[in-house]
Amino acid sequence: MNSTNSIDPRVMKELLQLQMLSKMSLLSGDDTKSSSTDEANDFSELLQTVMGQASGSAAGTALTSQDAMSSLLGGASMTSVPSSLAALGKAYTPLQTPGKSFSTTSQYENIIQQASAKYGLDSSLVKAVIQQESSFNHQAVSSAGAKGLMQLMDGTGSGFGVTNPFDPQQNVDAGTHFLSNLVKKYNGNEGVALAAYNAGPGRIDRLGIRTDQDLADKLHLLPQETQAYVSKVFTHKRNFSL
Repeated sequence: MNSTNSIDPRVMKELLQLQMLSKMSLLSGDDTKSSSTDEANDFSELLQTVMGQASGSAAGTALTSQDAMSSLLGGASMTSVPSSLAALGKAYTPLQTPGKSFSTTSQYENIIQQASAKYGLDSSLVKAVIQQESSFNHQAVSSAGAKGLMQLMDGTGSGFGVTNPFDPQQNVDAGTHFLSNLVKKYNGNEGVALAAYNAGPGRIDRLGIRTDQDLADKLHLLPQETQAYVSKVFTHKRNFSL
């Protein structure tokens, strides 16, 4: 029974499934991160023993909050991040690593390309918004009731003809149309458009924010969620543009 060569393939399959479950558990809050990391490390050691391959890498280790924030900001030092963003970053663990290799993006590629061309937006920007809003989960529903890939509120969706917000084509078409209108409203200032997409154009207008420079000057007046949202979406956009 000590021979690793006698391992049942079905057992190996179960171990790999447990690894996936262990990684999924890392998405929970800081209270469970320590135990989840321990479980992931235990699994790595077990798998290395079974395969007879000792490795120094800790593939199952959870990202620290600074690792996550650094990744989202394109590798920028935490000391260069505004304090409001850094504070929010401490509680943020990305659902997926930003990049161009998401396995979930390919199934929506045609939809995104069509909507982007139709409404005159960079497809990388649309993908970045989808990544930040729903992590490409077309069935996502927020606590506020926003739905689908681009997290449309019912009122916004119906205004753009959406009858089923969970239908990827309807959702992406409407969300891209809405985002395009915001980019035009703010004369191509994408940062302001993204802030309006997250916080609502009414709040942006009341603060007199019209340009990206206005946004930088008054960013501290916006909710922390919105402050971080703009930076994260731009980081996703850069990664999708690579």
